[in-house]
Amino acid sequence: MAVDLLLGLQWGDEGKGKIVDVLTSKYNIIARFQGGPNAGHTLVFNGKKHVLHTIPSGIFHDDAKNLVGNGVVIDPVIFKKELDKLEEQDVDYRKSLLISRKAHIILPTHRLLDAASEASKGKAKIGSTLKGIGPTYMDKTGRNGLRVGDLELSDWKERYRALADKHEAMIDFYNAEIQYDLKELESEFFEAVDVLKSLTFIDSEEYVHQAQKSGQTILAEGAQGSLLDIDFGTYPFVTSSNTTAAGACTGLGVAPNQIGEVFGIFKAYTTRVGSGPFPTELFDEDGATMAKVGHEFGATTGRARRCGWLDLVALKYACQVNGVTQLMMMKADVLSGFKTLKVCTAYKYKGEVIEHFPYNIEPENVEPIYTEFDGWSEDLTKMSDDSQLPKSLNTYIEFLEKALETPITIVSVGPDRKETIFR
Repeated sequence: MAVDLLLGLQWGDEGKGKIVDVLTSKYNIIARFQGGPNAGHTLVFNGKKHVLHTIPSGIFHDDAKNLVGNGVVIDPVIFKKELDKLEEQDVDYRKSLLISRKAHIILPTHRLLDAASEASKGKAKIGSTLKGIGPTYMDKTGRNGLRVGDLELSDWKERYRALADKHEAMIDFYNAEIQYDLKELESEFFEAVDVLKSLTFIDSEEYVHQAQKSGQTILAEGAQGSLLDIDFGTYPFVTSSNTTAAGACTGLGVAPNQIGEVFGIFKAYTTRVGSGPFPTELFDEDGATMAKVGHEFGATTGRARRCGWLDLVALKYACQVNGVTQLMMMKADVLSGFKTLKVCTAYKYKGEVIEHFPYNIEPENVEPIYTEFDGWSEDLTKMSDDSQLPKSLNTYIEFLEKALETPITIVSVGPDRKETIFR
């Protein structure tokens, strides 16, 4: 059986958690393939809101296995807090949650390194979530990292101490004023590690391979968004992992020819958290309305998201890089009430009109060129079938499908799992 992928096509926060939750009934295994607890996947059902950071979004389904793959970096402290919340909701995660031995561990000193590095940059900050993600991936590529499988070794604490001591020397190098009590942080860390060690560790690439051979269905769940990819995103204002489809191959051990459907998720408009260029960003009443109606605040950090019109140039680029086979449009309901909508269909780049995503999209180089559409005023949250959608929304959808040469098979009209229209 091929492995299907689900990933974000913008700067993250597209609503991946909701769609994974909606689709989980079709899959035996949900597998996170990259990123860390800087992700915030929000699910709403039965009148309750749930936020996951590292645990796959299929965890609320009794019949699904949930795998944290080798490409993920795990903070045991945050992971324990997620588990505690699941226990409060009587979710029996022990029977369904599996952890790859090859996943790397975020140490307390990784978070301190993150803070010291960001503080030293002054106005050149990249907008890190300060979760220690970057330094952990740096240790991974530098061949210094501590992995989940190391926790099964008798000398893992000695390995920890050697790496933490190295980190403290690096923190001093940054000469940045950050206050911390490492002993207190370590006490919390070791307690959380004991909880992590009580879970099931597996050789995940073998597990996935055998699951495929036996005909089980697998959905690979990505975190962040394609424009935050370390290679293809708006570098250096990106995350530290491959958020694109290729990341599923390296983050789970899945061969490229074993990839099936690639579900690409995007908002009906665009948002971005943190620093970095954003060609269609709005600083007017329209942007403020999107933020207010869409509750545009980060699920992990609480930071306000910057809002703007849909950037079709960037979206087309993300579809190409990922090989998207189906599109899913989120938050169409947020645009209800706008008399006119705009879509960026090209850039004026250094005086030339282009329709591809260039190397540099800083505002001094890029000016968006817009196409306008009639808006709609209907309350979409009450709709359950695509035949009920307003004509102007269908026009908007059909335009995007034609431009992106990919069908939009789901339109989300609200945060609840039931507020989902299949086309």
